[in-house]
Parts: sequence; structure tokens; C-alpha cells
Amino acid sequence: MTGAALLPLVDAAVQAAFAGGRAIMAVYGSEVEVWSKPDHSPITRADRDAHDAIANVLEGTQLPMMSEEGRMIPPAERQGWGRYWLVDPLDGTKEFIHRNDEFAVCIALMRSDTAFRAPQGNATPVVGVVYGPVADVLYFAWEGGGAYRQQAAATHAHHSAYERVAMSTRLPLAHPERVHTVLASRSHRSAATEARIELLRATHGEVAFAHIGSALKFGLMAEGAADTYPRLSPTMEWDTAAGQIICTEAGRQLIDLTTHAPMRYNKNEPVNNWFIVQ
Repeated sequence: MTGAALLPLVDAAVQAAFAGGRAIMAVYGSEVEVWSKPDHSPITRADRDAHDAIANVLEGTQLPMMSEEGRMIPPAERQGWGRYWLVDPLDGTKEFIHRNDEFAVCIALMRSDTAFRAPQGNATPVVGVVYGPVADVLYFAWEGGGAYRQQAAATHAHHSAYERVAMSTRLPLAHPERVHTVLASRSHRSAATEARIELLRATHGEVAFAHIGSALKFGLMAEGAADTYPRLSPTMEWDTAAGQIICTEAGRQLIDLTTHAPMRYNKNEPVNNWFIVQ
């Protein structure tokens, strides 16, 4: 299933993202209570409410879902799924806690090669949605269909994907010539990332920086607002899958720095290798 055949599932992903965004914003203005998960990462009521809202919408597609806030699903089960949803209900929980508005809902439709089950993964994203509820900005893409950005997206919540494309801006955008711009995380800047930036300086000379939190970074890369996004610190599969297909359809590549190939998913452990988007 590619091209226009994916549009009903693009619709489902967009509506689920809006539902997740509404759940997040319903608690964003209130006092934030923070708990710690077993891996010591933070979780809030917004993470859980967004998960429930998204699951309620995607249930209608009758496809299984793997979510950061859902149950951990054994590889033997999920690597047999032909298609499934991969969801981060609130990407950028730290940004949410710090109230800097730079968090997002991430939803990807994954396609698996069920004949190939291996530790390095058997799935790739074919639909991706990244939604920033504070700015009400939506990035979306599907395999063979291109990548798009829509402003004031929730005001057009009930339009179909076909109509939404006509209301949106095709990515990438035109940008004036500039110095090489590196997109760097606000919350995750490892020593290895700094070393990669030094290599970029050696290659390109002067280097400028852009900063934004969460998976909204993939939107900026798809727009063409930055040239390189190195991520040499831990991420999970649900952090990157939606952003990957958006960047791919905008003419970018998300490269796994271990395999030197596009990132694959549905690994035995859902932890990404270090990567670079360029």
C-alpha cells in the first residue's frame, strides 16, 4: 500500500494527533505532577491522557499500536505485525515540564517485512505525523506522497488528507544561501555531538546553530531551515519514525551511524543507534 491508498490512514493519524494534542493542552495550564518511569525518565498526566486519546482514535483502524506509554510488546509478537502504529503521545516531556511550548505528538504507520525478523529490525515508516499543539503546526507525510506543513492545523481538523494537502505547504521550502546550519537539541547535547559539530566546522568552515525541542526538529529539517541534525545520544524508535518519513519525503535522509543506512525499526530492543539527518 503506497501513494493515495495510504490517505485514509494519513487521516486517522492526523485525527489521532489532534486528539492527543487536545488532551495535552487540557492539562498544560495546570500544575504539572511528574513521576519517574523505571528508566528514570519523567512522565506526566499529559503523557498518559494523550496515549489514551490517541489509542481511542487509532482503534478504528484495527491495526495494532506500540506506544511509549503502552505495554511493552515482546519482539516475537510485534515482529509478526505487517503494519502497526508507532506512537509517542508526548515527545518532549521535559519541554512540557519546563513549559517552553516545544513538545509534539508523534504518530507513524510502520510497514514490516514479516519474513525477516532480526535484532536490527524489520520495519520502516510509511506515514508520519508530527503535531505541535501549542503552535498548532502539523507536519505530515506518506510514502510517495510528499511532505507538508500546515499552520493553524486544528482549525481544519475535520478536513480529509486530500483537502489538507491543498491547504498545506509542500516541503522543503526555499531558503536563501547561508552558512551551514546545525540543528542541536536543547536538552540533549552529548560530548559525541560536540565532536561531530567540530567535524562539520572542519568541513564547512563557519557553522551556525538552530535550536528547538522534541520531534519538531524533524519539521525544521524537512523545511530546509537547517542542514544537519546529528543525534549522538539515546533515542527510542517512537521518537524518530514519524520524523524520518517526513524528512525522507522532503528529500532528506535519516542515516543510522552504525549501519550507514536509513534507520530500521521493530528491533528486538526499541532503542535507536546514533543517527544523523542531512
